[in-house]
Amino acid sequence: MIELSAKGSNGLLAKRYASEKRFRAYGAIALALTTIFLGFLLYDIISKGWPAFFESHSSLEMKIDPDKVAAGDIANGDFAAIIKQSVREQFPDIESRADKKTLASFISQAAGDELRNMVLANPELIGQTVKVDLLLSADADLYYKGLIETDDKLLLDKFSAKLPVTQSISWRFWTNGDSREPELAGLLGAIKGSLFTVGIAIFIGLPLGVFAAIYLEQFARRNRWTDLIEVNINNLAAVPSIIFGLLGLAMFLNFFGLPRSAPLVGGLVLALLVLPTIIIASRAALRAVPPSIKEAALGVGASKQQAVFHHVLPLALPGILTGTILALARAFGETAPLLMIGMVAFIADVPQSPTDAATVLPVQIYLWSDLPELAFKSKTAAAIIVLIGILMLANALAIYMRRKFERRW
Repeated sequence: MIELSAKGSNGLLAKRYASEKRFRAYGAIALALTTIFLGFLLYDIISKGWPAFFESHSSLEMKIDPDKVAAGDIANGDFAAIIKQSVREQFPDIESRADKKTLASFISQAAGDELRNMVLANPELIGQTVKVDLLLSADADLYYKGLIETDDKLLLDKFSAKLPVTQSISWRFWTNGDSREPELAGLLGAIKGSLFTVGIAIFIGLPLGVFAAIYLEQFARRNRWTDLIEVNINNLAAVPSIIFGLLGLAMFLNFFGLPRSAPLVGGLVLALLVLPTIIIASRAALRAVPPSIKEAALGVGASKQQAVFHHVLPLALPGILTGTILALARAFGETAPLLMIGMVAFIADVPQSPTDAATVLPVQIYLWSDLPELAFKSKTAAAIIVLIGILMLANALAIYMRRKFERRW
């Protein structure tokens, strides 16, 4: 009888061990699949977006024709015609009007503006032959990067054989605002718009959220009203973000008449969005401080306010800052509420203040992804890389602060 009982217990133990092994195997498989999918996603984004951080150039010597550029009116000179004529002179064997037009299309429209700026800076160049660095158009750039095939392959090969093409870092991707020309489009306007918007959101949301958390956790009486407030705060944290966009549209634009598409309005909307998250994180950080610290301060004669602000709050500050940074990261990646308040418009100028029309990084990604030009697909992936990088930095900062300042009780 004892031998049968021992065999039965051994059988049950073997089943438990087998069940544990299966559970571990399922967890390892889930982790492996997640890693594979994440790796594939990152590889796809980086492989498509990395070329956008570089641009194609070609150098050409050309004469600044005084007939096309008057010394007293340089700003209105026909620099585009000078560039087109100089390029065509390099290919005397091309006689077809269509081929000449196609050849000129390989040069970006920005080349004329850059040549104008060069002559404006040094008017003595008029009548002289100068070597000019020409930015290539988006389609030519994609071809020389090996990203597309085109019917103009023969002309492009002939162009690069006569005028060697080089690749360099596209600084204009970081210093330009948006543009209809893919090779000129940059992220500076969207980055500044995001900084203005998120800065306003944190400037408003952080003090309101922290003080609300302090009041609810340390000073408010426990009754049905505070319970109702807590329930509503938790519910607001789960409300879809587009609802906050509708609230911002009705309140800040229609009622208060604030400027449309401005980071000021976007920041106010995002402040409402992150406020519940900051309150919940701050309350959790305050609750994590041992009650004995507050009781000890009260025991030596400190007032309740002094005990909270001089002892409890400093110890809870690392957790509060961690929650705030995570809320900031969420605000940085939001799109839907900003679409509702008009921050989806094409904005070519870089905003100089929170009241100027602007867009933000996630909305800029949305705008570029909807454009038909192939070059904007690469720009879209590059902008996603920048956004992911910013969010990873924000999360890394939150982890660092938590580990550096965290105290175990």
